[in-house]
Amino acid sequence: MLRKKDLIGLKDTSPEEIEEILDTADEMRKIVDSKRKDSELLRGKTLISLFYENSTRTRTSFALAAEYLGANEINMGVATSSVQKGETLKDTGLTLNAMNIDFIAIRHQMAGAPALLAKNVSASVINGGDGMNEHPTQALLDFLTLRRHFGTLSGLKVAILGDIKHSRVAKSNLYGLRKFGSEVSMYCPGTLMPMEIEKMGAKVAKSREEALDGADAVMGLRIQLERQSGGLFPSLSEYSSFYGMKDVLLKYAKPGAIILHPGPVNRGVELTPSLIDGDESFILEQVTNGVAVRMALLKLLDEFRQSR
Repeated sequence: MLRKKDLIGLKDTSPEEIEEILDTADEMRKIVDSKRKDSELLRGKTLISLFYENSTRTRTSFALAAEYLGANEINMGVATSSVQKGETLKDTGLTLNAMNIDFIAIRHQMAGAPALLAKNVSASVINGGDGMNEHPTQALLDFLTLRRHFGTLSGLKVAILGDIKHSRVAKSNLYGLRKFGSEVSMYCPGTLMPMEIEKMGAKVAKSREEALDGADAVMGLRIQLERQSGGLFPSLSEYSSFYGMKDVLLKYAKPGAIILHPGPVNRGVELTPSLIDGDESFILEQVTNGVAVRMALLKLLDEFRQSR
């Protein structure tokens, strides 16, 4: 059973908890594949989606996860809520909590916002991405994709190329994969590489070829222009030429290596269209697994709360 009522990040989540989430997600994937939305597991429970930033995959998959399990999902439109009148996150949480909701999935531009919210509500809070900190549910769906394909999370090598500095996905993947003894190799322009990333367990490569050498999986990350002040690289075309993932580079990875990306993909920038659409691509598999992972979290967090 999970140790806490919330999922804020993978830095403080144990390998045993991650395995339990993935085991449960494997069971939830069967429900997703059946396309049947008649489960009674969470009948009468309510999930609030509180997204202060734009989202397609994460928010929609939370909504579908709730629907598959029989729960109600309410998308709180932040743009039309009292947030626009100056209401604080804490007061928004207290207001929602007074309505006796069960889960809050939150995405926020400020690191630490989900943790703050979790301290002030009895509902289970799930971090859907906070600033440049973590995106634990994305990493978990990445892990599910890797484990379903390779049969394990241990002893893998994952190469991550892209905007690592601004990526919460990269950090959650790094925290989680290192717990299983897997190697995480990173490569990007020096201006997009966090200074302390090696102390977190990452191997910083000096070239794309070095990063990809012997990799089981190659993950591209989106260039997040909305988080940048400018000047971190000359142009998208130059970034693509010197740092993007090209078809010819796949030969440096292990035979059978797979392509991952958290989406949305800037086609021709982080990955070539032929890699995105090719047989090596597991990008759409990641999307399906995202629904299963979020279903698993709702189920397990509900069980935790029921046990208290």
